[in-house]
Amino acid sequence: MDPSIARYLKHLAHERRLAATTLRHYQADLACLEAFAEDGKMPLAELKEPDVRRFAAKLHARGLSPRSIARTLSGWRGYFNFLGRTGVIAQSPVDGVRAPKAAKRLPETLSPDQAIRLVSFEGSEPDTLRDRAIFELIYSCGLRVSEVAGLDRASIDIGAREVRVLGKGSKTRVVPVGSHAIAALQKWLAVRGEWRGHESTALFLSPTGKRIGTRLIQNRIKKWAAIQGLTVDPHPHMLRHSFASHVLQSSGDLRAVQEMLGHASISSTQVYTHLDFQHLAKVYDSAHPRAKRKK
Repeated sequence: MDPSIARYLKHLAHERRLAATTLRHYQADLACLEAFAEDGKMPLAELKEPDVRRFAAKLHARGLSPRSIARTLSGWRGYFNFLGRTGVIAQSPVDGVRAPKAAKRLPETLSPDQAIRLVSFEGSEPDTLRDRAIFELIYSCGLRVSEVAGLDRASIDIGAREVRVLGKGSKTRVVPVGSHAIAALQKWLAVRGEWRGHESTALFLSPTGKRIGTRLIQNRIKKWAAIQGLTVDPHPHMLRHSFASHVLQSSGDLRAVQEMLGHASISSTQVYTHLDFQHLAKVYDSAHPRAKRKK
């Protein structure tokens, strides 16, 4: 690894305090950049804009989506900006490079009935109680799967009905928890002491007694969707999207939804207004006399 890349990753880890998963993405993107540069026998600090454009074209030729190319370029841009701030280069070669335009994809959501059906299963087994508490919490609070996996017992305030979440960029936010999620959490906490590894600080545990992982949560949500007879193939983020869409449809308060989701920019939250508009458009098409086609 180029020493400048190592310094940059150290900066991201210790000064910006990025999560381990995010750091791995940055490291992979920069390893790709280094491979391109080495193939052309070019030092990283001497790369120019045409070089980066050529590298981006290679990514496109490999079949990477515009979204993935944009993310990779963002990783490269941060690295070269770091070199600029530390006086290694005068200008970033990524400044004028843009990824191909990607078609905007709307988030996949469940209907309110589907979401409630998915999180409302019954059972007294500890893993069943744990799963329901996880799903209820994601849907009640709009948490990312990594956020719910990272929760500690101290993150939950049952009395205040709040959860303290460590989100992207190590930013903390406090989100209200609904009554159904509180009830599910109380049932899980009542049996958690019987679970292997119960002395752990983690709120949710795997069968091995360690903190639950995101992959296990993804697998469990698919299992329960099948048991509940849902025809969709859900993932945890679908519950987060459903939370945002349903709260926005009911309240119309975009800023509140932004805060609860932990979005740094309101533009990230505005995508859910498009979902709301689609719902209204369907109602219009089915109900308005002028919208009906002549037979």
